[in-house]
Amino acid sequence: MNNDNNTIYGFDVNLICEFFLNTKRQGPGSPDVTLKALSFIDNLSDTAQIADIGCGTGGQTMVLAQNVSGTITGLDFFSGCIDKFNLDALKLNLQNRVKGIVGSMDNLPFEKESLDLIWSEGAIYNIGFERGINEWRDYLKPDRYIAVSESSWFTEERPAEIHDFWMQEYQEIDTIPVKVAQMQRAGYLPVASFVLPEKCWTEHYYQPLIEARKLMLEKYPQNETVKKLIEFQHLEEALYNKYKGFYGYVFYIGKKI
Repeated sequence: MNNDNNTIYGFDVNLICEFFLNTKRQGPGSPDVTLKALSFIDNLSDTAQIADIGCGTGGQTMVLAQNVSGTITGLDFFSGCIDKFNLDALKLNLQNRVKGIVGSMDNLPFEKESLDLIWSEGAIYNIGFERGINEWRDYLKPDRYIAVSESSWFTEERPAEIHDFWMQEYQEIDTIPVKVAQMQRAGYLPVASFVLPEKCWTEHYYQPLIEARKLMLEKYPQNETVKKLIEFQHLEEALYNKYKGFYGYVFYIGKKI
């Protein structure tokens, strides 16, 4: 994300956010993966304070809320996502302990050392993995947890086509050992890391995009930016199918020390 001109991958953030209002997820993942990451985190009591940073419409947040008993605050910069987040919480009768608020991940509205768990699926890239885990650490209580998913290389070397694509879109992508080392240097005990299964991309992310694209093209049939956004998504999907052995999403779980 480029905060200076309010774009993500060169596209206006408001257009991207409107597009993803028509999907349950805004990136690769699944309920099973959310629960697997959650399984590495212990001692979440009824009084636990949890933040889901870059929550989007809250698909993963609702999964968390149905499996922990603490209070969850979802934070996203797009008000449309937060409106849907809070509506879904109400539909699931979770509104008394799950609330979405509009805010920025580089200026969190929480008290220092007030959180038991910081969660972020596929969103930390907006400010960068290393910056995020360092800055967010201040908001965690001692011995409490952070869990984030992040694009990562699976190999030390990869074909030039996919390497160049990622260097243009997100230069901070790196190998799993590098990410784990960054977490340790930031003041966490690395608890676990695991690769998200392929179906998190195909079934839970790319497949639902088909209907979302149809809806956007019906609403904006002459909008060239919408067409370019969809073309970019097709390119991204084609590159994943071609090079999925070289990269993917990885969940990283750390404990503040």
